[in-house]
Amino acid sequence: MKLTHALASPHNVTVLSGDSDHLPTHATLTAAAVLIPVTDRARPGVILTRRNDTLRKHPGQVAFPGGRIDPGEDAIAAALREAEEEIALPRSSVDVIGVTDLYRTGTGYSITPVLGVVPPDLPLHPNEGEVASVFEVPLDFLLDAANHRHRTVDVQGVSRSFWEMTWEDQRVWGATAGMIVNLARRLRWTA
Repeated sequence: MKLTHALASPHNVTVLSGDSDHLPTHATLTAAAVLIPVTDRARPGVILTRRNDTLRKHPGQVAFPGGRIDPGEDAIAAALREAEEEIALPRSSVDVIGVTDLYRTGTGYSITPVLGVVPPDLPLHPNEGEVASVFEVPLDFLLDAANHRHRTVDVQGVSRSFWEMTWEDQRVWGATAGMIVNLARRLRWTA
C-alpha cells in the first residue's frame, strides 16, 4: 500500500510538535496513543469518532480512538486496546504500518499516533460511555493541505492557534487536526 512506502521513506519535513511550541517536554507529559485507522478500499478513508457530549474532557470533539498507555504497554498495544474498547475494532483486524510523529497537547499528554490499515465496512459499535458516533472521512480529503485551515483565537486574553478541517458536518480541530497535518506533511500526500 502507498502508506507503507511513504511512511518508510526518508523525510525532511517540518512537523508540528504539538498544540503549542511552548509545552513541557514529552518525558514530563502523560504517555498516550491513538490509532489512525485507514480503511483498505479503492478510496481509503480514516475512521474517526465524535466523543460523547457528557464526557468531562473534550466533550463532543472529533478524535481518533485512543487514550493513556497503561503500565506494561507500548504505544501500539495501547492504541489497539483503546480502539477495541471505544469502537469494537478488533485488534486482529488492524495491519499496523508504524508510528508517526509524537504530538504534545496542552492538556498534558504526549501522544504517539499509530497508523494502521483495516478492512472496509467493519461492524463498529461505539462504547456509549465514551463515543457518540463513528464515521469515516476520505483519506485524500484529510491529507490535502487545501483543506487545512490555521486558526487563531483569543481565550481569556491569550492567543491560541490551532488547525481545523471540516468534512460534511464534522469539525476536526485541535490535536486530532494537528496530527492529520503532521501525517500529510510526513507522507507528502498526492492523490
